[in-house]
Amino acid sequence: MIKLGIVDCDTSHVLQFTMRHNHIPVEKNGIAEDQWVDGCKVVMAYPGTSKVMDQKTIDERARQLKKWGVKIVEKPEDMIGKIDGVLIESNQGSQHLKHAKVFMKAGLPCYIDKPFTNSAKDALKIRDLAAQYDVPFFSSSSLRYAPEVVAAKAELGSIFGVDAWSPASLHPASPGLAHYGIHGVEILFALMGAGCQAVSCAFNKAIGEVNSAKWSDGRVGVMRGTRQGAHSYGFVAWGEKEVRTSGINTAYIYRELCKQQSQLFMTGQPPIDINETIELVCFMDAALKSSKQGGAWVALEK
Repeated sequence: MIKLGIVDCDTSHVLQFTMRHNHIPVEKNGIAEDQWVDGCKVVMAYPGTSKVMDQKTIDERARQLKKWGVKIVEKPEDMIGKIDGVLIESNQGSQHLKHAKVFMKAGLPCYIDKPFTNSAKDALKIRDLAAQYDVPFFSSSSLRYAPEVVAAKAELGSIFGVDAWSPASLHPASPGLAHYGIHGVEILFALMGAGCQAVSCAFNKAIGEVNSAKWSDGRVGVMRGTRQGAHSYGFVAWGEKEVRTSGINTAYIYRELCKQQSQLFMTGQPPIDINETIELVCFMDAALKSSKQGGAWVALEK
């Protein structure tokens, strides 16, 4: 069994992932067996502090983890030598570089939760650290592995354009789309792939935003982030074989992401090309710049 550690508990994902990896049953505030994932077990966690979540909630999550048998430590470094891999879970993308540095130096593979980073600069530094210490890692929103997204990629043939949408609440600790709109961006890139060149953002702080993007092969993709009214996740994909409109059922997205985490830690093979993930961060950087320039087209800085 591969032993995992968690860094920072300011996201509900720390409980969701632990329930699946540790096979926590319903009667212990867990989940049904069809949600369980084999191969790894969370054995240690560092609660941390946060600008996104209040300390009371963080401490409550740490107490729940402790009830499930997870050891709570005082600092991230306390886990080194006692775990085989780490889940870096801070809701603040700005915290990920410093945590990744600690564990990559120790040779430990990392899953880095969304947002991967708040800037392309930090994303490139993490990529370079991983190369320097020869450590496998990946970062992804769970929406990339939604069954509807996976099925569309497998069934539509070549995809010529995508409109994707998700909630996109804002928070200064992870500016622009990085805080929550990253889910819609992840759907867009999962279906379109890499190659985005420029973004234009029509922005309204209260209502939401629409990001139009040009790909190098002439395709156009759109990501709508909502901040008012009803919210959902979904996409329209114009494929070679079909035009598919699909909502996304979130019931099994954590299970599917946990499967990818387990594969990383068991095989050492990341499921995503890191350069696509970095491009996704560059997309969010460009969208934020465009929003401040009245929707001007902004080229991705890669």
